Amino acid sequence: MIINTPSRLHLTLIDLNGRRGRLDGGVGITLREPELIMGLEASDEITVEFTGEVERALREEYVSKITAAAERTLSYIGSDEKFAFKVESMFPAHSGLGSGTQISLASAKLIAEYHGVSIRARDLAAIVGRGGTSGIGVASFEDGGFIVDAGHSTREKSDFLPSSASSASPPPVIARYDFPENWNIVVAIPYIERSVSGKKEVNIFQEYCPIPLREVERLSHIILMKMMPSVIEGDIEAFGESVNEIQRIGFKKVERDLQDPLIDSLIDAMLSSGAAGAGMSSFGPAVYAVTDGKADDMVDAVLEIMDSGQAFVTGGRNEGASVIRS
Repeated sequence: MIINTPSRLHLTLIDLNGRRGRLDGGVGITLREPELIMGLEASDEITVEFTGEVERALREEYVSKITAAAERTLSYIGSDEKFAFKVESMFPAHSGLGSGTQISLASAKLIAEYHGVSIRARDLAAIVGRGGTSGIGVASFEDGGFIVDAGHSTREKSDFLPSSASSASPPPVIARYDFPENWNIVVAIPYIERSVSGKKEVNIFQEYCPIPLREVERLSHIILMKMMPSVIEGDIEAFGESVNEIQRIGFKKVERDLQDPLIDSLIDAMLSSGAAGAGMSSFGPAVYAVTDGKADDMVDAVLEIMDSGQAFVTGGRNEGASVIRS
């Protein structure tokens, strides 16, 4: 049994003020590549193998998340069976592309399918402890596309926390549209130390929140009256303008200000090469650009700036994870 899951871009969190009775909310795009492809077979113990050479830290990250998700799912189902997982294709952890959610959900989904148990993606997310702040990764796993989620009621989540420290359930999706297939997305991932993770990430949420309400209102206006319609109407110029505007508003401004100056240089290079819009995904270091042409020029431009890293052309994926029974 093999599962194929997408990666995602997280464009912005919406409301880290909370005065209207909700926190978080998010906007994101499901990506066609990179993707996670992983197989499962019955075994005497839980093991994880990889196709090809994998750097030690990345291997440990995948093994840890797969094992934890498998144990939680088996406990939920009430099974004492064990499985061997084989990772055939993967993408970087802690890069801003949502690998943690996809690894955990993929592991849980494979086990559920093996047992013939039908569990919705948001319920799987609750089992494995994902989606406590952003629902974009869970929704990408379920249906793909361009996604806007509604965040959490302050009755359920009363404090500003990243997903890694939140036990809230995955938020509801309030809008999901097919992302235009003729729009290219250029992704660049510089190989720099991720400056925000773990306890430091928790401290940042606590230090910089609440975000001023006027910024949340401005951001919401851009998303509702410009970004969402531009996806529906296929207006790449309006969509790009929306991406550019949200880079310096609300919590995205905080995320950008705390990053390595290289991030700004990469985004500037993408815009100078003709991108309609460019920004940073989540806390980075992945950056992205949206364009209907000149994608190869953007790849060349960012590769010239990075001492080390990768850049590639991809696009939106308008479907979620898929399972193939072998």
